[in-house]
Amino acid sequence: MPLRPSAPLLDLNDVSFSYGPTPVLQGVSLRLERGQMIALMGGSGSGKTTLLRLIGGQLQPSQGQIRFNGESTLGFNHRQLYAMRKQIGMLFQFGALFTDLSVYDNIAFPLREHFDLPEVMVRDLVLMKLHAVGLRGAARQMPHELSGGMARRVALARAIALDPLLMLYDEPFTGLDPISLGTVAKLIRELNDALGTGAILVTHNVQESLQLVDHVYFLSRGRIVAAGKPADILQENDPFVHQFIHAEPDGPVPFHVPAGDYLSELGLRP
Repeated sequence: MPLRPSAPLLDLNDVSFSYGPTPVLQGVSLRLERGQMIALMGGSGSGKTTLLRLIGGQLQPSQGQIRFNGESTLGFNHRQLYAMRKQIGMLFQFGALFTDLSVYDNIAFPLREHFDLPEVMVRDLVLMKLHAVGLRGAARQMPHELSGGMARRVALARAIALDPLLMLYDEPFTGLDPISLGTVAKLIRELNDALGTGAILVTHNVQESLQLVDHVYFLSRGRIVAAGKPADILQENDPFVHQFIHAEPDGPVPFHVPAGDYLSELGLRP
């Protein structure tokens, strides 16, 4: 897939998707430029993961257009999807390292899978990626020997091994202590700026993410209910966004599941 610098890196226009009769996404539109980082926020079941699958081509929308690097991905055949995915890096929620491979071989894996490179070149590229995340000295360690923060950094190095145009981050801060979280967040931003990569960050970590990204989209019940710069989102009046940002236990997302009269069920009301 040739590089088209004048086109948005990613452009979703009026995208909808359903599992059978159940709508999951309805009329979602978003735009990502090169070098830009956006956060995709929303409660559980709001459609964030489904949106990532649509972007990666695992699913096809029932309505709307998805354009990657200026080209519509609808109807891509297997070869075209394979070529597109080589330009997309993915950092999974818990890293998803291959447990039986060393740190070095985890990062070498996509290089060996996609290219027929001399092993000396693979070595240089692996060490470059490890150096970028501060873990060149851990190359021969196994995943079980790493802390949670180190494992996430190794996963990040593997995700950028092919110098992708687009990075997808699925809850990259889950389970990290404050120091590791700050380190990973700083790396994500620095690498994005250095590589000129576009990035979508799916996250529930409000405060850290709002300091990190350029733009925010909020999903609720499959629709974009708010979008804007982080400073704008903090002033957003939408009830769901306000509840989410301020971690309020009750609001549009209720604390209580709908039920009958409480006292009646206890037999205290005639």
